[in-house]
Amino acid sequence: MDRNQATGLFLISALLLVYLFFFSPKTDEKATGKTPAATTAATKAPAVAPATVAALAPETVLDTTAGAAQDLHLTNDNLDITFSTRGGRVTAVRMKKYKTFFGQPLDLFDAKSARMDTKFRTVDGKTIRFSDLNFQSAPSQDGSTSKLTFTAPVAGGSIVQTYTLPANSFELKYDLRLNGLERTVAQEPLTFTFIDQVRQTEQDLQQNRTHTTINHYLAAGGVELAEASEKPEEIKAAGPVKWAAHKHNFFVAGLIADQKPFAGGAFNSNVNLADSTTIKTLSTTLTLPVAEVTQGRGQYRFFFGPNSFNLLKTVTPEFDRNVVLGWGLFRWVNSFVVLPVFHFLEQYISSYGLIIALLVLLIKLVTWPLTYKTYESQARMKVLKPEIDELKAKYGDDNAKVQQETQKLYSTFGVSMLSGCVPTLLTIPILFAMFQFFPNAIELRQQSFLWAKDLSSYDVFVKLPFYVKWYGDHVSMFTLMMTASTLLMTWQSNQTNTAMQGPMKTYSYLMPIIFLFVLNSFAAGLTWYYFVSNVLTFGQQALIKAFVDDTKIRAQLDANKIKNKDKKPGGIQGRIAEAMKAAQEREAQAKRKS
Repeated sequence: MDRNQATGLFLISALLLVYLFFFSPKTDEKATGKTPAATTAATKAPAVAPATVAALAPETVLDTTAGAAQDLHLTNDNLDITFSTRGGRVTAVRMKKYKTFFGQPLDLFDAKSARMDTKFRTVDGKTIRFSDLNFQSAPSQDGSTSKLTFTAPVAGGSIVQTYTLPANSFELKYDLRLNGLERTVAQEPLTFTFIDQVRQTEQDLQQNRTHTTINHYLAAGGVELAEASEKPEEIKAAGPVKWAAHKHNFFVAGLIADQKPFAGGAFNSNVNLADSTTIKTLSTTLTLPVAEVTQGRGQYRFFFGPNSFNLLKTVTPEFDRNVVLGWGLFRWVNSFVVLPVFHFLEQYISSYGLIIALLVLLIKLVTWPLTYKTYESQARMKVLKPEIDELKAKYGDDNAKVQQETQKLYSTFGVSMLSGCVPTLLTIPILFAMFQFFPNAIELRQQSFLWAKDLSSYDVFVKLPFYVKWYGDHVSMFTLMMTASTLLMTWQSNQTNTAMQGPMKTYSYLMPIIFLFVLNSFAAGLTWYYFVSNVLTFGQQALIKAFVDDTKIRAQLDANKIKNKDKKPGGIQGRIAEAMKAAQEREAQAKRKS
């Protein structure tokens, strides 16, 4: 590995470290339960706003003549949704085809952890809350078992709420009407609130927490996303809102306006790191246009389902943005390359570990020309090593002169300094795309492979009896395998490219060690992917070596030397040479003055 390759490695490593700093799960000692603050969490109240606590407090039945509140259900193959006649609202949602990492039924939320409510003001200043009313439930007039209608008399009129759950769907249709209340309701929007104290459902509490957030989409366009945050957040929508969603790592609870958008919205996310029972408290407030529900009916949809890209694309515009696949080019790579290939392979292969290995193989085949170009550049540098050694011996410690003459030598032989690192840099979009794909792909959730129980989370080969700062309390074998193969590949490269010397050679071994710590708590699918990638790289290098003949390369370089004898370097290489020459002249002038 020569200096040019080391420069490419340094650029990639620097970019990767910056990326990991902003997007990787932040390990917090309080969250791991290794600090006194965590052990005394039971005596410390969660950092939840007073309004949130009040909203989740036990309710008092105001209309005793209507009897006690009753629970009713709508169910299909995907969902079991519980409703209460108190408020005529959704109180619990169970995902029938999913379990928590701990093997328990997966409740997206229930009556103890969440609360939905709607309220409006009357012209005489009173506030009517749906949760203060006992609604009467009636069977659907068409005899359907997938529909519930709740009715409550109010001030000479009535509130009518109708829920419809289609078969094999994750969507719950919701119609709201205020009948005969046009002169009673104040001409201001109704307020819908959804407070959700999210519980841990995945192995990694830290990842579960940072990937839990509130997203919303403005009617005028533009998705507001919040991700990888443990800090309290409060956002007010900049205009009418088309949809809002509580994203729970791999699942979504959202509300969508089918006709007129919500007039506005406010969103709050609150975190108490000392509380391991509630990983985050999400609060959404949406305002419903009053004319929509008094002069006709408000038509809305709840979505309670998995955070699956292909599924969410069919729900409503930009709803698939709840699946975090990176931004810009990285999201494009995941959306149009990685996911389609992944879904194609899973039709024929049941093991997701093998699917990942085949994905690596396909990517290696596609990027073969870039890999070949990089190796060919390394071979040219290796052939020119005797000339470079002569320059070092001739100019000794004058590094500026060595660099200038080396650049001139490269130009004479028709070798570009950037030819080795540019192909490598072109693979960065795939590299960064994978860092977002594996921990966010629900396809990998709870998919086991070898000793890994869940490829979307870290694998635990050995559970440590203590916590190591920056590393964790477990040993990820896939990360160890990836690190060992990377070190071996670095050693092999340094053996064949002896131009790598000094600090840069040491640095090439340092980066794999750093990633051993950084990636220990990353998704097992990611570290398995890079281990397989390293193994295939060994095979690629052996195959390319059979096609790259040093003798032929030397003959080509000698021919270039004759052709470029009187030719001045141009382009980027020429500008680099001019910059080196100018720097050398400035250094010489400074020495003369001193």
